[in-house]
Amino acid sequence: MRDEPVGAGAPISTTRAGTATGAGDGIGDGAGRGEGDPRLQALEALLAEQREEIARYAAERSVPAREPRDGRCGSLPPGPPPVPPAQELLDALPIAVMVVVPVLDERGEATDFCYVGQNAATLEHSARSVPPGTLPPWTGRVPLFERFPNMADTPVPRLLTEAQRTGRVQGPEPAEWSLSSPDGLVVRISSEVRVTPCGGLLLLTWEHGQRTRMEEAAQQLVRVCWAEWNLGDGTVETSSGLRDVLGLPASQSLPDLLGLGRMVAPVSLVPLYQVISDVLAHKRVAECDLQLVRPSARIVRFVAEPVRPEHGPVWTVRAVLHDVTDDRYSRALAERAVREARTQRQRADMVAEVAERLRDAVLPRFPAELALHGIEAAAVYRPEANAARVGGDWYKTRILPSGQVLIALGDARGHGLDAVTLMAKLRYALAGLAFTGELVEQLTGWLNMVACDDGDESTATAVIGRYHPDRGLLRWTCAGHPLPVLLRDRRARLLEAPPGGPGMPLGVLPGETYTAAETFLRSGDVVLLYSDGLIERRGSDLDRDSSRLLEAADGCAGGGIPAGDDALDAYVHRVVHQLTGPHTEDDATVLAIRLTGGVADHW
Repeated sequence: MRDEPVGAGAPISTTRAGTATGAGDGIGDGAGRGEGDPRLQALEALLAEQREEIARYAAERSVPAREPRDGRCGSLPPGPPPVPPAQELLDALPIAVMVVVPVLDERGEATDFCYVGQNAATLEHSARSVPPGTLPPWTGRVPLFERFPNMADTPVPRLLTEAQRTGRVQGPEPAEWSLSSPDGLVVRISSEVRVTPCGGLLLLTWEHGQRTRMEEAAQQLVRVCWAEWNLGDGTVETSSGLRDVLGLPASQSLPDLLGLGRMVAPVSLVPLYQVISDVLAHKRVAECDLQLVRPSARIVRFVAEPVRPEHGPVWTVRAVLHDVTDDRYSRALAERAVREARTQRQRADMVAEVAERLRDAVLPRFPAELALHGIEAAAVYRPEANAARVGGDWYKTRILPSGQVLIALGDARGHGLDAVTLMAKLRYALAGLAFTGELVEQLTGWLNMVACDDGDESTATAVIGRYHPDRGLLRWTCAGHPLPVLLRDRRARLLEAPPGGPGMPLGVLPGETYTAAETFLRSGDVVLLYSDGLIERRGSDLDRDSSRLLEAADGCAGGGIPAGDDALDAYVHRVVHQLTGPHTEDDATVLAIRLTGGVADHW
């Protein structure tokens, strides 16, 4: 017996199997379950209203029971009803049936089983599943396990024995066996078998239970299930996977729709109400995600549709539930990764924009006055492939008031804005200090002080030179930087280091003093200043790197370098491409200076 619905909040209680309960089962229990939540109360009122509508519909169409007619059924004549023959009864059954007779010993125990008959469904199944010629023609009574030897290794012998011994139905149980066809193929038979005693006979029946097991396995694999909530009496019918999808233990009752509402987070109550409302009021399919918080946290996709009699109210809510916790979690991680990547991209774009604005400052155009002093210049800057288009490399050429020419190239430690900032400080500091007219040794010392004052991490290397056009003399210092290359008569060589060797990099040791080397140049000479990113490679050494540079400088000048800045620029690009390829592992910068004439010949 169950209580009739009396309005919103009326409990539903029943003793029928598969029936949802509204209270006292740990799910529907209002204590601590958000019973006072107005959204939950609205869902409860919606379901109660639908129960009342179903009750009114059923009452309007109820038919009173008819009085019995003296125990007779219509106009049938009295006497026992006709009984069809046994074979007709068997053939009328829609499932496959094999008739088996047990062979008993003197104690009445079964020692063997004989296959003595079958119904039409058995013959249809055999014709459909077993290739012709696999089994010999059946001529009548034959030992069951002689005709089907592999069936002896299944539960069938045990089920037959127990059914004969106890007189009770045995099974169903899954059973699989095989038959070998004449063409060498092996036929697999998979069924749900049952043995039913019938007088002195045993009826061995089998059904295609494999499809049901596969469907259940598929549902379990993808964590999906179905359920039907009967709103008239509170019962719920479901596939076996509902407990797994909802995370319910075996001891807990299946929830009704209100109980399902008590399982979800408050944020899911409005979507659940909207779905139920759409199904009941608009009689259409609706869906939403439900965030379950009890008995375990998970996310379930809820897709519901109405089930109702023609022209009647929605009597049942049928739904498919899919545990999408892993999918939503993976999607959330992917969305977070996209957001982080977008943020990083925005940061990179910001850095690139700043670097782009510094490009003109870092990579300036050459002053037109260089040609008046008998100098052509070209430069190539190639940033690291993964950097923001500008790193710590810099160069500078400038005509000084004395008529001499400042020539310098440096490499600030690191990449990004920190390296760009230090590089800009050093470059502009040198440009201003050079106007003092002091020797390059002093300029380098002052530049070292600027780097030391910038911080412990602010280190750089540089070659700083001043060219005297009247004497064809290049005086230059080296602060921990690769030595320049002189290309003369299409042959390249490294310039000798200043006396005492290259000095310390800038920013390492305050008060460091530097010495200058003096190199006399001829018309047509090309001097290459470059950063270490042009030549250094992982696993290599300085001598090998320098040899590669000299070979490239020689090879690219093999046909001569025509006059003009464009030809010199093309030569420098060939050298850089040969040494770095399309991508560089570090910033690579080359500054080329060529004398065009009007200098003294000191060689």
